[in-house]
Amino acid sequence: MIRKIFIGLIIIFILMQFIRPPRNNGAAEGPADLMHTVHTPDSIAHILKTSCYDCHSNHTEYPWYVNINPVGLWLRSHINDGKRAINFSDLSALSKKKLDHRMADIAKEVEKGDMPLSTYTFIHGYARLDSGQIKLIKDWTMTARTEIGYKE
Repeated sequence: MIRKIFIGLIIIFILMQFIRPPRNNGAAEGPADLMHTVHTPDSIAHILKTSCYDCHSNHTEYPWYVNINPVGLWLRSHINDGKRAINFSDLSALSKKKLDHRMADIAKEVEKGDMPLSTYTFIHGYARLDSGQIKLIKDWTMTARTEIGYKE
């Protein structure tokens, strides 16, 4: 009985390898990108591209293990969730109010240590933010919110 279950699980695993969801291979920096909407210093742009853009833009640099399901399916779902929360590639289309709220969200999530996710930085250690980078992002979001000019 255990042998049949094991063989069944192996067959399911093999069949899962034929599932190939579409990849997030668009342009990360197009005309609607955040960096074309608000002034973004090079230091901030570098941090965003290194720590945020894989899950929060229209372009992801995929690791080799994306080709092994169910990991690839989990990554795809994770990227879709990230883009739904905030997509740096499409922020210029937002109203001033929504853009202001997104900038506030960026500062809050980074300050709390919720972004980038620990599941991402576990493998991508270079994406971890130190206290200096967190301060840079918070200061930048405050400046950007002033630049946006939304008043509640």
